[in-house]
Amino acid sequence: MALSNSVTTCLSQPVHYAICKLGFEKKHTYDINHILSGNGEVCWQALTEHVCYLESDQSVDYIKSIRSLGPVCESVNLHFKSQTKEQFVIQYASWFHWTNCTEVFLEVFDVLQYTQSTEVALGLMKLTSCLERALGDVYLLKGKDCPFLLRDLLASEQLAVVFGQSVMDVLRIFIGSPNGLNLRNVLWHGFASPQEIPAKYCAMLLFLTAGLGQLLETYLLQTKCILVHRPYVIFVNLEELDVFPLDNETLSIAEELVKLSSFVLKTMLPFWIAALTAFKQNRYADCVILLLPQLEVGLRLLFTTTNKCSNRLLTAESSALYTTFDEMLAKHLDNEEVNQLPVVLEEPAMASEFLWDFLNHQEGPRIRDRLSHGEINLEAFPREVANQIVAFAITLLCRFSDEDMFSLKEHVVIKPLMNYASCYQSRFHPISRLKQQVLECMKSIHLWSELPTVPEEQVQTIKGLEENAEASTLILMSSEITYQLLQYVPQNYCSSDDPINSVLTERLLTGLCDTRICTLFSPRPVLEIVAILRKISTQCHQVSEQVIASAEVRYTQWMNKTLRSRQRHNYLRMLNSIKFLSPVLQLILILITLELVSVHSVSKKNAFDYQRYLKFLKSVLQYTENLVTYTSPEKNKWDETMELTNKTLIKIRKISDRKQMLLHLAA
Repeated sequence: MALSNSVTTCLSQPVHYAICKLGFEKKHTYDINHILSGNGEVCWQALTEHVCYLESDQSVDYIKSIRSLGPVCESVNLHFKSQTKEQFVIQYASWFHWTNCTEVFLEVFDVLQYTQSTEVALGLMKLTSCLERALGDVYLLKGKDCPFLLRDLLASEQLAVVFGQSVMDVLRIFIGSPNGLNLRNVLWHGFASPQEIPAKYCAMLLFLTAGLGQLLETYLLQTKCILVHRPYVIFVNLEELDVFPLDNETLSIAEELVKLSSFVLKTMLPFWIAALTAFKQNRYADCVILLLPQLEVGLRLLFTTTNKCSNRLLTAESSALYTTFDEMLAKHLDNEEVNQLPVVLEEPAMASEFLWDFLNHQEGPRIRDRLSHGEINLEAFPREVANQIVAFAITLLCRFSDEDMFSLKEHVVIKPLMNYASCYQSRFHPISRLKQQVLECMKSIHLWSELPTVPEEQVQTIKGLEENAEASTLILMSSEITYQLLQYVPQNYCSSDDPINSVLTERLLTGLCDTRICTLFSPRPVLEIVAILRKISTQCHQVSEQVIASAEVRYTQWMNKTLRSRQRHNYLRMLNSIKFLSPVLQLILILITLELVSVHSVSKKNAFDYQRYLKFLKSVLQYTENLVTYTSPEKNKWDETMELTNKTLIKIRKISDRKQMLLHLAA
């Protein structure tokens, strides 16, 4: 990785020229009064005159437009520098209210006063994410589903209706088009170093945002529409994200590591130092915004080196492909060759699973997407998330450092960090979520044993309620099938001689769910099976919660003698049904978990057997869905529940006897 010292830029020659030189070719001074009226309004007509179009198809000529707008941007930058904070707030603050994050834009003004390159880049990243979110809110005035990509959002007819097409063309010169400056993407994907982003472009986007606010106010007054801001994403269950320990001593060592590790491109070093400083100052959103692109560029350096495609280290033009996290985390390259990056990482599962968890998995925090698209309240960004990103970054700094840094890597605070990293297991892959679902469902079923029951002497006073032999038959059948399945469970989890009860089942499921199952690059059949198993588990949990709620309500009504005769009979039938439903639901959870542990054995099934197996799983799903309906307070169909359960147990036993489950293939 000596390459990290020799790389002077990650911008390809055309992109470097467009960002760093093109807008500086015209040297004349531009009068700010041409685009700014006396009452502080942006003169859009004067601005749009600088947009040039190709004669061939009347699309934007980005090269000529950037060149023409260069002096305008410089004039705006000088204008802001000439203002005090108070003057800026009086003149512009109200025009940022439509973004719902006025403070971010006021901070950008502060940054422009000192032109510290790292802060300018950070300000531009925050500005573009907030602007994108606000534009999405405006889009929803006219459309339904907001485009995910900024490029598609800016090209939408809905925004052109509100702001005008020529205004959107101005905006696309700076962000959202790979043919333009594309400032948002080159920063968020880690291609631009601090010194490669001219401050005047940051100033111009600040100016344009205020101008958009003015246009929007006019539109809202004319149409009587009300702009509604979508709520921010809030991270829940933050304890799930708590993986790595991190303290001040570790941070101090990290500050040394960034200067020495081959994972860090020297041109990007200011970003790393600024990120660690932000963390220490409790600016957690700033820290993560700075750090994520650096993780991407460091991994891209590894990716391009190990896969022998060094040209992919650079930004792509509009005709080529960006090398981003999505591709670096894939199993194969775009030419179908095997991606060598996971092989090079000493703990491939650790690094890839962590990145998939925090960036990609739909049920994970998806930090980069949510930050870059403005979905998170920057002021309330949780320390827990920043903590994990910083700690993970430190493990990569250590892993790709020279041997003469042995003393740092073996430091008493770094060693535990590396140990945690080597043991990391995915938390947000569908397989991991299913494990969690199973255990939560079992905890719910375990509560059934604590449900209040009617005294036996009171039950005997109810005429026409005989002991149901069919319930006993179902209990016996479910026990027999469970014992069959237990033959495929390792002896250290349970003995086939143990009596089956909720305590045993919970211990068994906990042990099985601790089994490490490969989540990286899961093939489609595996994900398809896991999706069905998750649906079954969800339905089982809902049945359990409904039974608990109904049993508690009915018991209270029984003791208060507020149940009519028919309701009393129905309640006692429910209590009778609970006796067989508990072992049946436990059987299904054991079945789900054993199939999950053996899920990769699906590759041994041919197409016909696979479809037949899916049909079986879907029949179990159908059973649990019907159970949800029959056990709901509105239905209370306990006799039908018994009949349905009998049919399903016969199906499960038949499949088990024929050894057609995945656990049989894995044995």
